[in-house]
Amino acid sequence: MGKLRVMILCGQSPRHLYVANRLCRAADVVAIVHESSGERSLKKVMQKLRPDRLWNKVWRWIRDRRRYTGGGEGKFFFGTAAPALERPALARLVPHINHPDLLRLIDETKPDLIAVFGTSLLRGEILTKGRLGIVNLHGGLSPEYRGADCTFWALYNGEPEKVGCTLHYIDAGIDTGKLIAHVSPEIHGDEDELTLFWRAVQDSAEVYAEFIERVGNGEQLGGTSQASKGRLYQVKHRQLSHERALEQKLASGFLRQHVLPRRVTWFTDQSQSPAATETVHI
Repeated sequence: MGKLRVMILCGQSPRHLYVANRLCRAADVVAIVHESSGERSLKKVMQKLRPDRLWNKVWRWIRDRRRYTGGGEGKFFFGTAAPALERPALARLVPHINHPDLLRLIDETKPDLIAVFGTSLLRGEILTKGRLGIVNLHGGLSPEYRGADCTFWALYNGEPEKVGCTLHYIDAGIDTGKLIAHVSPEIHGDEDELTLFWRAVQDSAEVYAEFIERVGNGEQLGGTSQASKGRLYQVKHRQLSHERALEQKLASGFLRQHVLPRRVTWFTDQSQSPAATETVHI
């Protein structure tokens, strides 16, 4: 078959640009779409100004400024170079990810596959697009860790072996579609949440690219249905008390007891093979 025609939908942080660049080398990319979040209704603005939600947003903003000061994410993924797309001419901006402009672009470019990483939740008609469907890179191991801040919660729950990312097909749920692969990063024994998350994303970029190349070569990688609903973590669940508890746990050397290799688990289509998974330790 050759290279797939792929449309990438992603955020604009260094990790998103890094993954987009890797996929551009694995596929015939027709567009890289970012959302500007420029359209806000009065109803949504008023909801965000509710005291409980406003405090959560202020706290998250303060926390993220503290965590990302110094450009650590850019340095992790791009070294001394400025984070940027290798093919900036492919970049497109839409007001939000379910905007009619994106639907029109998909119909014009006719991608075989839509590859997602770091966007708002896809809804409605877009879920029917892409000849081979829509695939997402989620920053947690579904189904046990769905939603937001999954690296944090895996560490908080004392399960560093469940830190990682999931490559899965998108359906109408949140991180509930058919599983393609789990990618768990190497854990050296004395690291922090962000480093582990970034390493998981970096490793997952290679698995994402491998998946696209294998499908382009004619392999049938339909994925495996998730066995349970697991747990959905939301942004509002992560509070200052949780932050302090994890800080104390990591400072006490908790991760030194959990040195682990990089692990990749591929999920095969159960209708075609009796073996549902294949785990590779690298």
